[in-house]
Amino acid sequence: MLSRFMSGPHPAKRRLVAMSSHLGNGPQNGGPTGPAGQTRAKVLTIDSMNPLVKKVEYAVRGPIVARATELEKELEKGVPKPFKQVIKANIGDAHAMGQKPITFLRQVISLCVNPDLLNNESFPADARERARRILQGCKGGSLGSYSDSVGVEVIRKDIAAYIERRDGFPSDPDNIFLSTGASDAIKNMVKLMVRGSGRDQTGVMIPIPQYPLYSAVTAELNAVQVNYYLDEDNNWALDIAELERSVKEARQHCTPRVLCVINPGNPTGQVLSKENVREIIKFAAREHLFLMADEVYQDNIYAEGCAFHSFKKTMMELGPEYSTLELASFHSTSKGYMGECGFRGGYMEVINMDPQVKLQLKKLVSTKLCPPVSGQATMDCVVNPPQPGEPSYESFIKEKTAVLKSLAERAKLVAETFNSIEGVTCNTVQGAMYAFPRIALPQRAVEKAKSLGQAPDGFYALQLLEQAGICVVPGSGFGQREGTYHFRTTILPQPDKLKIFMDAFTAFHNKFMKEYAD
Repeated sequence: MLSRFMSGPHPAKRRLVAMSSHLGNGPQNGGPTGPAGQTRAKVLTIDSMNPLVKKVEYAVRGPIVARATELEKELEKGVPKPFKQVIKANIGDAHAMGQKPITFLRQVISLCVNPDLLNNESFPADARERARRILQGCKGGSLGSYSDSVGVEVIRKDIAAYIERRDGFPSDPDNIFLSTGASDAIKNMVKLMVRGSGRDQTGVMIPIPQYPLYSAVTAELNAVQVNYYLDEDNNWALDIAELERSVKEARQHCTPRVLCVINPGNPTGQVLSKENVREIIKFAAREHLFLMADEVYQDNIYAEGCAFHSFKKTMMELGPEYSTLELASFHSTSKGYMGECGFRGGYMEVINMDPQVKLQLKKLVSTKLCPPVSGQATMDCVVNPPQPGEPSYESFIKEKTAVLKSLAERAKLVAETFNSIEGVTCNTVQGAMYAFPRIALPQRAVEKAKSLGQAPDGFYALQLLEQAGICVVPGSGFGQREGTYHFRTTILPQPDKLKIFMDAFTAFHNKFMKEYAD
């Protein structure tokens, strides 16, 4: 990862090298010694470690983000910088960017963590009822006990009921697997499907640009990453002809077994139309692919005329020919209007999974004992929110609506501002939490980056951080068509900070373009 964005004498890299050579490498550091005081050779070295781990890259928390943290510490020490604060727009962490927690959700979690408050009437009756119900499902009535490996049963029932209300089709709690965020469930599903070598090696079809979790998991599990490109000229639409090209070419060297779709899109912010979802389902059925639907942004829909269409509902509506397709869909507490990233709550629903495979999946998740029970309780609040007539309903709806309305306004503002800047183009942010603008880098800037051993958009992003204090993720960390350059930014900074962000970005970009003008 370091080599992808930077290879020059960067301070963070020098310190990493210095630390690795200093710590634990000799008796003066208390390290083990061999005969006659000689330093014992390490069992685990960069050469002897698992080579698949070295292939893993995760740009969202890469070296540019590490440098942003260094800059924050330097500012705290009074080191002069051309900016007063670092704005971390690299990751979809709503609360870190100033979003306030939803009151009802935090009340329920507080009551679950401290049951002594259950009779405290300063908490609304519906919050106390939800907490009691969750705790009754926990062993010993405590959030601190292990749950079943697949999750607390009453929470799985609530999730199934939520899916039934959303889709209008039955959902079986036995098909629900609670997870440590959606990420852990996604990794487990890919793990089930990895097998073979050569042309039998599992291929995982991934959208480009993609959320780096998918490429990281594919690399770690020694599967083959099969790219299909989203159509930037058509607001990042998913073109079936491109899927067909991708799978046909992949079958020359591997066996594609799974198709991953992110809707709404990350990092691209597009929302799939109902017809597009239908076409994808038909393609997966035709090509005999397991379908994985990442739907963690299902509440984050902003653009007029757009709506969330779940893959399960659409698949069932298509009738018997397609309703038997194997599908896993994912949801999370980290996104939506909740933004509760730190609780690490999520779930997966599996549809039409072979019963023997499901037993193997249950065995696999049992090796981690259980997901965080506090995260499971948070997920329950998401799928079982206050209903009309309950004490918390009006305040809950007011808070939820305000969050989503503000995000929609910021989504529009960010895209419009980027499009007003020469050399920057940005598609409409229809949903999710990100914009993925394209930057027309001057050739001199591209050549400068290459002379430093850096990706051109990595060079641009690093300069943006050093000169303006803005931390974004280079498009090369998500994948992009050859010869194009992008970066991903969240739309999460609160309105006052977002104005600072956009003003500082505009000033930097204009200066950068002038400096490297051809």
